[in-house]
Amino acid sequence: MTIAKLQARCVLLDIEGTISDIRFVYDVMFPYAKNNMDRFLTESWSTPAVQDAIRTVAKDAGMTVIEDWLGTEWKTGPVNSAAKLNEHLQQLMATDSKATGLKLLQGMVWQNGFESGALRAELFADVLPALELWKASGLDLRIYSSGSVLAQRMFFKYTTLGDLTDLFSAHYDTTIGTKRDAESYIRIATESQYDPSEIVFVTDVHAELIAASQAGMQVVASVRPNNIPLPAEFTGLTITSFSQLEF
Repeated sequence: MTIAKLQARCVLLDIEGTISDIRFVYDVMFPYAKNNMDRFLTESWSTPAVQDAIRTVAKDAGMTVIEDWLGTEWKTGPVNSAAKLNEHLQQLMATDSKATGLKLLQGMVWQNGFESGALRAELFADVLPALELWKASGLDLRIYSSGSVLAQRMFFKYTTLGDLTDLFSAHYDTTIGTKRDAESYIRIATESQYDPSEIVFVTDVHAELIAASQAGMQVVASVRPNNIPLPAEFTGLTITSFSQLEF
């Protein structure tokens, strides 16, 4: 097994295909959100967090006047408004949209699932020992995922290995920018007060590796079972286990 030795102050990590098998996300978490979204909207429509998320969904869809889309009484949650919104969200989920409003609402549905015990996050076996080792050595561990910050925190709070939230100092989602845009990684570096060169970003997605590299970060490709293969032209550092990384 080849060991990569890197100099860094911060490790920025993707989740699906990096920390957790992509099948858990696509075969467990996504179906849970799909199947429970309608009930969640009906029960939680009038809460401030949901109302704010609905406004974000409308903004994502280019709907400048929500009343023109969901009806003049949309805030009170009539059946037709909830049904219309759910239909739109189902379409977004069918295409694996990364729209911020969708991710906010998915995160709330997943929160219910994690807190009720219906969901428990599963990690690759090599992940927790490496994270604990890196943390103990003084590395700053952070997460950047297209899932909402709420969803990320629920994921790590309710794992099959227990509550792991103390391992991470910060979480980032699409509110800081898309993961395929170099500017997003520059914003993360600025917010975290590290030079981009002091950050190692680990992900399975080629476009994200390119964007982070363009921002000046060190990048490592995660090659895990069920991931989409990297293009043949990618010649950067790859790992199949976190145990292959030393700092």
